[in-house]
Amino acid sequence: MKSLIETFYKAFDNLDAKTMCACYHEDIVFEDPAFGKLEGERAKAMWQMLCESQKGKNFRVKVSNINTTETEATAYWEAFYVFSKSGRKVHNTIDAQFKFKDGLIVFHKDNFNLHKWARQALGFKGLVMGGTAFFRNKLKTQTNRLLDKYIDEKKLPR
Repeated sequence: MKSLIETFYKAFDNLDAKTMCACYHEDIVFEDPAFGKLEGERAKAMWQMLCESQKGKNFRVKVSNINTTETEATAYWEAFYVFSKSGRKVHNTIDAQFKFKDGLIVFHKDNFNLHKWARQALGFKGLVMGGTAFFRNKLKTQTNRLLDKYIDEKKLPR
């Protein structure tokens, strides 16, 4: 299972959403502070959208501390990129949890400090607003609206 997690993050570093999605079970449930809970094809579409948005930019991922059993895993990963809306550099640190089914990832939860991310991505506005429930809810609404638009434009399954 460790090689599956390594494959997933190597593909992410290469912005290869097709390989990332191939690591996911058809019943995948993904969750993080920015998108909330995404299931199935919607979770896969999120990775496609994120990878496509970073092509040709200085995006990179570094993974470490991968610990696996036959049914579960944890990993620590870091993302380095420029947030497109502000032009600000972001170094996000994430703790990931995984569960496996049929040799694939069926559950993936990314945990990170949303307030810290908001300070980096948005500057002063993120410092002031990033720790509030209002900000969390607004961000989830915006990211899911962007995902809906992406799915519709690409005619992807829902």
